[in-house]
Amino acid sequence: MSVHKVSDVKRVTTHTLQAMKEAGEKIAMLTAYDFSMARILDAGGADVLLVGDSASNVMAGHETTLPITLDQMIYHASSVVRGVQRALVVVDLPFGTYQGDSKMALKSSIRIMKESGAHAVKLEGGQEVSESIRRILKAGIPVMGHLGLTPQSIYKFGTYTVRAREEAEAQRLVSDAEMLAELGCFGLVLEKIPAKLAKRVSETVNIPTVGIGGGNDCDGQVLVTQDMLGITKDFHPRFLRRYADLFTVIREATAAYVADVKSQDFPNEEEQY
Repeated sequence: MSVHKVSDVKRVTTHTLQAMKEAGEKIAMLTAYDFSMARILDAGGADVLLVGDSASNVMAGHETTLPITLDQMIYHASSVVRGVQRALVVVDLPFGTYQGDSKMALKSSIRIMKESGAHAVKLEGGQEVSESIRRILKAGIPVMGHLGLTPQSIYKFGTYTVRAREEAEAQRLVSDAEMLAELGCFGLVLEKIPAKLAKRVSETVNIPTVGIGGGNDCDGQVLVTQDMLGITKDFHPRFLRRYADLFTVIREATAAYVADVKSQDFPNEEEQY
């Protein structure tokens, strides 16, 4: 009799992720911002595709995630959804669309779900965004939380260094994680926190945790795809493993194409009508 993993189901849902945590099967999550890449990542077996506000950095070249707009996130998300057959698509609520105004948070989430066809939203923060999360969940929209280093608060922190090293901040993070789980979030991203703390959170809450710089005891892992594939070259955090060097591959292919065009080697007789 063949044995099937929980993640072998046709379409990954929030229920699938919960079953994976309970079965001890790790969740593989990557970012996606466009149709072509989403189709490749989905075919490669990624369980979750995050349409991250990191598109602000990766796709648009901004220094932070703050400039990207809701309209732009919906554009990226709708492109990703059209490329996916299996993975769960989660979309970041961008900066300024949910903080301090739960009605705006709900309106923003509804727009994402209706206009992109995505399956869930993600937002950063704990107690300070609890009312927004409650309102979104009451509308039947799945919510993923995000604690630890929260890039939308970069100007508050002033640095991208590891968060929650001190006991007071660590305890606050655990309390926020418990609250997010109790509210009904289906999962939680833990970014750049000590591995022991991520392990503690993962064992404390009954929802899946996905780490980025949170160690191996999280229920899953997430990386920015362009970093993982070596398309970006100037980002070297400890948690990043590069699985390819596509910067070099694409640069060399481009140089070869340019050389062939200039030498009139391309197109040849077989490549024209």
